[in-house]
Amino acid sequence: MKSYAQAIDLVDDPALIEAYRAHHRAVWPEVTAALRRIGIRRMKIYLLGTRLFMYFEAPDGFEPTRDYQSYAANPRAAAWDALMRPFQRRIAGAKEGEWWASMEEVFDLESAG
Repeated sequence: MKSYAQAIDLVDDPALIEAYRAHHRAVWPEVTAALRRIGIRRMKIYLLGTRLFMYFEAPDGFEPTRDYQSYAANPRAAAWDALMRPFQRRIAGAKEGEWWASMEEVFDLESAG
């Protein structure tokens, strides 16, 4: 199992941030099913101010660029993504073509001995 961390910002508007929270209290079941279908076993999103931090776990063979294409091919998942995009803004440091910016792991307690 591999773990991933990604970040993105929300538009700095309290009403939009509350709407984003509300959407995530009622994520469409087709979206969660599509995430599970591509191998994601655990996913959590945290919010501080306007910064979102997403942590997820997937099998060792998971390749985000490849496997998210399969997720996006699901019409309801694509519609969810289109609904969420106006709330979000890429962060400084995101690579070309990245929406959620991948973060580098710098410490793992389990590996620290």
